[in-house]
Amino acid sequence: MYKFADQVKNAHGEKRPKDFDLMAYAQAIRPVYITKWKVLGAYYGMDVLVPFIYTDLEVPGASDSSFNLGDIFVEPITLSWHGKRFDAAVGYGFWAPSGQYDKNDLTNPGKGFWTHMLTAGATWFFDEPKTWALSGLCRYEINMENSDVHITPGQEFTLEWGASKTFAKTIDVGLVGYYQQQITKDNGHDGTVASHDLDHVASVGPEVNAFIPKLKLFASLRYLYEFGASDRPQGSTVTLTLTKIL
Repeated sequence: MYKFADQVKNAHGEKRPKDFDLMAYAQAIRPVYITKWKVLGAYYGMDVLVPFIYTDLEVPGASDSSFNLGDIFVEPITLSWHGKRFDAAVGYGFWAPSGQYDKNDLTNPGKGFWTHMLTAGATWFFDEPKTWALSGLCRYEINMENSDVHITPGQEFTLEWGASKTFAKTIDVGLVGYYQQQITKDNGHDGTVASHDLDHVASVGPEVNAFIPKLKLFASLRYLYEFGASDRPQGSTVTLTLTKIL
């Protein structure tokens, strides 16, 4: 994944500072294992995500870059259901503060705190051949305290969505996007509010998916343009995902 941002929006949607340039590249390995065990009629599975992150940042009066291991995501519980016209899944996972963090560093690959994450999503197919689909995925993140700065970041809600059409049985073309909103305020170690600002951002863009049967390989290319940001950077991302079935 590549992320480019040339602006930071404050709580009023204004660019602050005006001279801002961010480029980030993340490469992640994510093994997923779906068992034959069933719980409540759903297949039980698990996965882990290990990211490596390069960040280059320039702001007025300072610049920095780094490449290192990021925070590792572990999802020990996923349940997935599959019907004639739908697929659905729920899961629980957590982000571990495995990435390097220094409160004085501008380009930390890690956030310096634990995060619990609940996930629920579904895909609905409008026709029996499953060529038209609409999907949604919700994530709710509960952040723990960053002991270096004694601040607990607010909880975050993210809605990802997508609409797609299948061509030639192996190619999907669609429109995707997400909306992310901070739900609660940042708090200090004594329970006082550290910031009253609640950040949010939305995005939209195209996505193309292809399946190569002989290789049992899925390939996905996505571009997302961000807009409506508040109290955070705003830019665009390009993501290439390769999924190999073993």
